[in-house]
Amino acid sequence: MYKKILGLFILLTLISCSKSSNEITYPTSKKNDFTETIHGYEISDSYRWLEEFTSEESTTWVNKQNKFSKKFISKNKFKREISNYLEKIWENESISIPYRVKGKTFYYFNDGTFQQSKLMIKDCDECEERILIDPNTFSEDGTISLGSTSINNSADLIAYSVSDGGSDWRTWKVMNIDSGEILSDEINWAKFSGATWENDDSGFFYQKYDEPNEELLKDINESPKLMFHKIGTDQSEDIVFYENSEKPRWGWSINVIKDTDIKLLSISEGTDERNRLYIQLNKGEKFIPLIDELIGAYNFIDSKDNIFWFYTTEGAPNGKIVNLELKNGSFVWNDVITESKNVIRSVNIVNDSFVINYLIDTFSQIKIFDLSGIYINDIDLPKDGTVGGFGGESDDTKTYFSISNYVTPTEIYEINLDSLETNLFWKENIDGYNPKKFVSEMKFYPSKDGTNIPIHISYKKGLQITKDTPIMLYGYGGFNISLLPGFRKTHAAWKDLGGVYAVANLRGGGEYGSEWHEAGMLLNKQNVFDDFAFAAKFLHENNIGSEKTTAIIGGSNGGLLVAATMLQNPDLFKVAIPQVGVLDMLRFSKFTIGWAWESDYGSVNKKDEFENLLAYSPLHNIEKDKCYPTTLVTTASRDDRVVPSHSYKFAAKLQEYQGCENQILIRIEDRAGHGAGTPKDKIINQISEIYGYALNSINN
Repeated sequence: MYKKILGLFILLTLISCSKSSNEITYPTSKKNDFTETIHGYEISDSYRWLEEFTSEESTTWVNKQNKFSKKFISKNKFKREISNYLEKIWENESISIPYRVKGKTFYYFNDGTFQQSKLMIKDCDECEERILIDPNTFSEDGTISLGSTSINNSADLIAYSVSDGGSDWRTWKVMNIDSGEILSDEINWAKFSGATWENDDSGFFYQKYDEPNEELLKDINESPKLMFHKIGTDQSEDIVFYENSEKPRWGWSINVIKDTDIKLLSISEGTDERNRLYIQLNKGEKFIPLIDELIGAYNFIDSKDNIFWFYTTEGAPNGKIVNLELKNGSFVWNDVITESKNVIRSVNIVNDSFVINYLIDTFSQIKIFDLSGIYINDIDLPKDGTVGGFGGESDDTKTYFSISNYVTPTEIYEINLDSLETNLFWKENIDGYNPKKFVSEMKFYPSKDGTNIPIHISYKKGLQITKDTPIMLYGYGGFNISLLPGFRKTHAAWKDLGGVYAVANLRGGGEYGSEWHEAGMLLNKQNVFDDFAFAAKFLHENNIGSEKTTAIIGGSNGGLLVAATMLQNPDLFKVAIPQVGVLDMLRFSKFTIGWAWESDYGSVNKKDEFENLLAYSPLHNIEKDKCYPTTLVTTASRDDRVVPSHSYKFAAKLQEYQGCENQILIRIEDRAGHGAGTPKDKIINQISEIYGYALNSINN
């Protein structure tokens, strides 16, 4: 298979030369003589002007960099091979897990040709499906996308959010489900918010921020307000339901308890999984604190007869189920399902039973308990993989779940929870892809400190894996996020060309509970970079690729991972691809929602945390004249979560400091954000250019 890749190789001729025939002359990046002192350390930031990323000067720089990079990433044969393959396997239908409200069934559908999936509805079990919302009509190029949706209790209205060009800002609209009429209601300046309907369907709650004063995609977002919007009124009439001006970095979400006046208020601080919990027993009354300090996560599951069930991590790093009873005006907490050795990924109450999704070494295991916590049964799954679904009302006897893994596309099953009988509801059949021709293996390797780290390795059956095999190594390692087995068409393209795709489950994630997360956050963050580096070392020691054939890739916090690990271990990789990465660890809190990440990274304002950030911050750890791997930095001009200046500054400095002929390129996507809502054509073009460039570099 490797010979196949070699056969595809086309030598790229470097057009621009200076001192030698192989040396690249990069577009000029202006340097300013800027330094500042933080905790006694003198910090240089010569490219700070690129933080004004919407300015004419920055835009000119972006255009020059994109034009320069395009010469190397858009015209090699690997790019064409991958693009053709993705175009072929993409044109197959896909659907989401159906969910039911008041006898109506909702799901997303794409026949493979749509830029965005359509929201479909069946008004009854015997009814024909119809299109409810078609986001492909929002814009010609598919860059305006459908975000969250919320159906009211009567299932006659749906609130839905819209994102423009990938921005985290959302505009909410309301549609009459039966008629398709879009009502006059429009909500602006919502962010990181759902829509929670009042019991009487008079309106919904949402979280909004003040309109930015200057920079829509840059200004800090603080002091959110929990608002109530009454249907049929202008947003200017919306009521502030809850706010706390003294706590500008607290965020709000609300649960409306069905058939009561009771409301639960969850108060978060940044991305910390722990939260405070308040309750309002009657309309207009003050909220009473139930949990008034950050001692664990408290996530509401459901309620019945003055009993409220929660998932919590208080005293249980792997999670447990508790309930809250209202008895004669007092609150009584009880353990229902105690912590196990396996992590709880999700909990649903369906058929008056708990359906709990546990993780066992990243794979799903589904167990059923009654509401008193007594174990009933396991659900036999058709294969190993990641399970989602099991939504529905507490009295539903029928529900749906999905399952997939690294080689098997999604399958959706209907299950009767009384009989536990399952029937295949839908299967993703992809022309040009046969899952039987691929294999996935899970292994464990020791990290630097001896901790065993899981890694999944998938490839084409029959592939003779050697030190010459191209490897794509992916990781994330942060924010309690778990990387679980799941099929990706984009990964299939790499494997189809004879490469190995590897995913390492690093500390900082949530695969093994809160303790696993904590072992990779704050002052423990270096563990994550060590875990990633030792993943590559493990592969190479077992003749699965080598330093000359390994590309590393990751996005957002994973972009930080790639950049930091590459700088610390420059001889370990051939190619590094940090995507939409957090790369300036001394400035991340200065833009939009960046301050929220201090719970995972730490604060520059605290000396010990500042020194830890400085020790691994990619922008500040580039050494002059050191040889770094071929690097393709990727970002998007409208990313208002990890603003593109992170990538701009890093790429400019790395180009300046690079001590060898390995290319340093940056690819900036227009009309795109952090990733969500990206249309099909952009995804295919992005992946074919990125993967194609990586393969080309490996074979150079």
